[in-house]
Amino acid sequence: MVFVRSSAVSAVGYDALSMRMRIRFVEGRSYDFCGVPPSIYQGLLNSFSKGSYYNQHIRDRYRC
Repeated sequence: MVFVRSSAVSAVGYDALSMRMRIRFVEGRSYDFCGVPPSIYQGLLNSFSKGSYYNQHIRDRYRC
């Protein structure tokens, strides 16, 4: 897991082989996402607003 600066997301983990991503939110819950392209993971890490990026590119997609 990589810790990130965000008011919504506290950490992000990614396994490139399985294309599985885990996002831990500030509130304490973690969620897994499957079939996530590396570009989406990098986009999240590089985004100015992790919460906005999550809502626009990840939320309700990549379900396991």
